[in-house]
Amino acid sequence: MRGKWRALSWWARGAVIALALVLMVSLPVVGVVAALLAHNIGEQSEQARTRGKDAVWLGHAWVDGRKTDADLDELGKLLAGTGIRDLYVHTGPLEHDGSLRDDLAPRARWFVDAVHARLPGIRVQSWLGDIVQPEFDGLDVESAASRARVLASARRVLAYGFDGVHYDLEPIRSGSPGFLALLDATRAVTSAARVQLSVSAPVIDPLPGLHSVGLAVADHGKWWSQAYFAEVARRADQVAVMSYDTAMPTRALYSGYVAQQTELAAEVTPDGVDLLMGAPAFWADDPGHHGAAETVAAAVRGIRLGLTGADVGRANFGVALYVDFAATPQDWADYRRDWCRMLD
Repeated sequence: MRGKWRALSWWARGAVIALALVLMVSLPVVGVVAALLAHNIGEQSEQARTRGKDAVWLGHAWVDGRKTDADLDELGKLLAGTGIRDLYVHTGPLEHDGSLRDDLAPRARWFVDAVHARLPGIRVQSWLGDIVQPEFDGLDVESAASRARVLASARRVLAYGFDGVHYDLEPIRSGSPGFLALLDATRAVTSAARVQLSVSAPVIDPLPGLHSVGLAVADHGKWWSQAYFAEVARRADQVAVMSYDTAMPTRALYSGYVAQQTELAAEVTPDGVDLLMGAPAFWADDPGHHGAAETVAAAVRGIRLGLTGADVGRANFGVALYVDFAATPQDWADYRRDWCRMLD
């Protein structure tokens, strides 16, 4: 995620490393390009549309006092007629020891209650995130003490009335046992409360074993193995794939990349778990993210192609827009036209 908001983030740097490693360890450049372009070819099934299980990440202003009733009215108008069911509202960030400061979200209860009253059918989940070790001086998910504090933070936000907990901890390295342990412990809490456990997940190895190469060459864990992605998905109610910041230079290549990621994720996500593919409703132009290439329209095209090829009848599937405060009217229009048309 680019949350806090985005310093030239590990994610952007990782995308550059990602592209370089793909070219190093795979086929020649022309082969890589051809493979991604091939994923961008084909018909998009009319069944590959919203199931009414989409989501959007919301910024911290909704819980810190900057947003008002009038803003909520505008949000309601924005969501009307779309497939959005879940709001991931930024309630953290967590401290590096896993705790949550008391003063960060004074209006959390107001927001949750107001959404429940005015926007029936919409769920509000608490987005809790932080950077993590060993890549950064951040949260240590391998520490039992740190995980206990994160769990206490999750319990605290649920006491505000949230409909779930959405973890965005980055960069979790593929194979991390501590992250799986955190999910197991949190799932016990959320299941008992009958609320959701949702996870932001990085993309899956576009080539088998590429995450290991990234760690060996650049000490950077951009990807997860497909097997580890499956382990995470089995422990959650929802998985939202951060399918952006890919370093792809053209829309066609980006759409092909997202189509491939959709297929890889759908192959291993249990049918009962919501699989959401991220769409970049923000602008950036740096080596890791080419704004003209990574658009909502290009992402949705890739998502529809991938869903068509992988499991077009999958019920528990959606698109997750990142992020409300950066999304433009064109982003929303593209999402509505290309993904939500069946709701019109």
